[in-house]
Amino acid sequence: MNKPIVRKLRCAVYTRKSTEEGLEIEFNSLDAQREACEAYVSSQKAEGWLLVPDRYDDGGYSGGTLQRPALQRLLADIEAKRVDVVVVYKIDRLSRALMDFARLVEVFDRNSVTFVSVTQSFNTTTSMGRLTLNILLSFAQFERELTGERIRDKFAASRKKGMWMGGWAPLGYDVRDRKLVINAREAAHVRFIFERFDRLRSVTKLIPILAAEGIKTKSNKPVEKGYVYRIISNPVYVGEARHKGTCYPGEHKAIIDRPLWQRVQDILKVSPRKRAAHSRARTPALLKGVIFGPSGTAMTPSHTRRNGKLYRYYVAMDVLKRGAEPGPVSRIPAGDVERIVVDQLRAILRAPEIVLRTWRKARQKIDNLTETEVREAIEQLYPLWDELFPAEQARIVGLLVERVDVQEDAVEIRFRMDGLRSLVEDFNSGREAA
Repeated sequence: MNKPIVRKLRCAVYTRKSTEEGLEIEFNSLDAQREACEAYVSSQKAEGWLLVPDRYDDGGYSGGTLQRPALQRLLADIEAKRVDVVVVYKIDRLSRALMDFARLVEVFDRNSVTFVSVTQSFNTTTSMGRLTLNILLSFAQFERELTGERIRDKFAASRKKGMWMGGWAPLGYDVRDRKLVINAREAAHVRFIFERFDRLRSVTKLIPILAAEGIKTKSNKPVEKGYVYRIISNPVYVGEARHKGTCYPGEHKAIIDRPLWQRVQDILKVSPRKRAAHSRARTPALLKGVIFGPSGTAMTPSHTRRNGKLYRYYVAMDVLKRGAEPGPVSRIPAGDVERIVVDQLRAILRAPEIVLRTWRKARQKIDNLTETEVREAIEQLYPLWDELFPAEQARIVGLLVERVDVQEDAVEIRFRMDGLRSLVEDFNSGREAA
């Protein structure tokens, strides 16, 4: 008599541990879970269960989220029809959230995959099994939320005592025995940053100085503006521990004295945007937003005053932001490049084909518009340009210039011819109002 054919079921074992603590030992929690699951799969060999060779282990990932590398890889294999049974030690290893687990069960059902918990026997294909599963998940989610509340309360109480509660050590400190200890070399860099910012009152001006001094981040990367702002606004440097916006006396020693800290905070109270807006209002920049350096990096307007005289520049953003090595055109006089663009703009607008093209587009909106009127509108730009307010000059350049690329030996200008139509329409509106 022939033996009945047993369908082979490919079994994938999934393991998870919420923290990374203990993962470095030879036989850890993930190994213990996998051993129990593999033993269970072996016991079902007569039913056709076979263990797939791939390992799906998530060490140091919370059960409150589905964004786990091994779990995502498992779901991809399920969708690719490579898995028939998912085996876990307990259901909370797969998920601790009801909504997340509902999404997983939906994926399992869509691909005819069975879910098995070694220590909790139930079948997800029956209504009673689903009810049992939901009850167990409810308690798992309650336990997770309760544990989270206890951890948050303990963390808050520890911070109020000034204790260091883990994470990346800030520049100027090292972590020893779960406490912050001053790193002398880095602390000198922190003092330099505070003192220079107090003197310069500008992070933008400070970045190239830090690059020249060889000061880098704790991970040995170039210092950027955001990194400086995080340092000069971090109360850890005056010996305080911050938790949810409130500062408490810390267990660690301060690097910065209180008067210097307060001066820096007073400077930071003035919004950088307000200071930048004030500077822009006093120092107009015609090419802001359209000028780029040889590497394609945007250039931003900057200025300085010497002996009461204003000097304007366009500076490459990578020099300002990351303190990159200045190149031959990383900083150019604003007046020179603006003069080149305006002269080129005037020259191209005199071209008859440009006047003709503008007239053809503008007459679609303006009835009875003649080519002569278009030419007169364009020619009015020449004598009036120097009389216009900087804001109006910038508006016109924004209409007509799409991009300015500054090379070491040339300036390439890409014009926006459609903008001429708007200028002609403005001219026609002014003519009709008069």
